[in-house]
Amino acid sequence: MRKIKDVLRLKLDAQLSHRQIAAALGMSKAVVTKYLGLAAAAGLDWAAVQGIDEVALERRLLVAPERPRDHVQPDYGRLHQELRRKGMTLMLLWEEHRADYADRQTYGYTQFCENYRRFAKQLKRSMRQVHRAGEKLFIDYAGPTIGLTDGSRAHIFVAALGASSYTYACATPHETMKDWLESTARALAFIGGVPQLSPAGDKAVNQQQQLM
Repeated sequence: MRKIKDVLRLKLDAQLSHRQIAAALGMSKAVVTKYLGLAAAAGLDWAAVQGIDEVALERRLLVAPERPRDHVQPDYGRLHQELRRKGMTLMLLWEEHRADYADRQTYGYTQFCENYRRFAKQLKRSMRQVHRAGEKLFIDYAGPTIGLTDGSRAHIFVAALGASSYTYACATPHETMKDWLESTARALAFIGGVPQLSPAGDKAVNQQQQLM
């Protein structure tokens, strides 16, 4: 059962912290923050809240009104790509969007984030993983072997950075531990560095490898 009015009373009247309110009412700090943010956006103070019952208050804060159609719509596909960059956050992207369209009507931060999350949920599962620049390197032997003129077969080793998909590939005669290690060393030399996350776990031959 929602306790919106109690949250507002403890904050606006009793001046308790978000953490104290969450503990007193048995709810998460995130929910407390959400209710207080909605009240602030609606311009409500304790004097205004006192005269509203819980049902009316809930309807006023949680039932989204029809939004104007002239908001500048962000390019959520571009935002999704930008979030791959190291240190990038939705807050920074929202501030950049507001600055770019300072003379137009833009969404508030909460609605901006909600719209992006709704967009992200529509993506295929394989597209929803976020990689940070320089964080991970994926390695594997890819596809079937390739026949050579002398009758032998070449095994193709591939390494790719998660965020940029910057790729290195080479051929080896086999897929032995020696081949794996030498190919990985050559890939790191080609890239010019190592991923931020250190290696962990055993190598599983014929499965995707991830240096984490």
